[in-house]
Amino acid sequence: MKHTAYRTALAVLLGSGLLAGLGSCAKDDLGLATTTSAEDQADAEGSDAATLEYIDANAPADVNQAAAGTYASADDLRSVCGSCVTRTYDAATRTLTLTFDPNGCVGRDGRVRRGQIVAVFSGQHRQPGASVVVTQVNYSVNGNPHKGTRIITYTGNGTYTLRVQEASITTPTGTASWNSERTYTQTAGQATRTLLDDEFSVTGNVTGTNRKGVSFVATIQQPLKKVFQRGCARFFTAGTVEIKTSKEKTLLLNYDPAGTAACDNIASVTINGRTRTIRLR
Repeated sequence: MKHTAYRTALAVLLGSGLLAGLGSCAKDDLGLATTTSAEDQADAEGSDAATLEYIDANAPADVNQAAAGTYASADDLRSVCGSCVTRTYDAATRTLTLTFDPNGCVGRDGRVRRGQIVAVFSGQHRQPGASVVVTQVNYSVNGNPHKGTRIITYTGNGTYTLRVQEASITTPTGTASWNSERTYTQTAGQATRTLLDDEFSVTGNVTGTNRKGVSFVATIQQPLKKVFQRGCARFFTAGTVEIKTSKEKTLLLNYDPAGTAACDNIASVTINGRTRTIRLR
């Protein structure tokens, strides 16, 4: 997989939010428990995306050398990290530590981060069989504490898995928690340096509890398709995700209700046999 493609893929694949963007009218029709689960699931995806993007931008080109450079260019590093993140790397333990300014570090997503992200590498980064274990230390986003462990494992041929364990975001209105398993496979664009011909397929599931204490399971029913050509990168162009809550509500999100895989923000949600067309925010 191309080095720049991997970092960008994490941000877009995860950060676009598998279930983000339900409007107020849709909430009225679909029920608060289901839509809260959808919103918290989207926040979970965004949290994972940002964490992994910071790690990948700062990952050493050779995990065995203390003075090793990073995969990202200087411009990419400034774009992702700005000037308020301190990077340290211990080659003896293969540990990368990112420390955010205690006064608050504003990322390119406009969110304020504090604390540390710590990554421990096993094997050469991005080589088949290698993995990275990522933890968060006194870490917060916009004042909301974030916790959890993320394990990335590279399986080769443009495929990697992401396992999220005991993750949580604590907000003034409650704590959302989740565990997830995801597999990302690059299906096009591996042979070129440009991102604009890249495509990915995403499968997997999430189990969690939303801020209201309602448990849910989100499962990708049909693989999600991500296309990076201009005008496409913000949203998935195809695929479906099902959410089931402990309140016996089931929601199906379809990223391609027209069956054309168009590059747009049109999706549909179905619950109790009723389907609405929505625009993802």
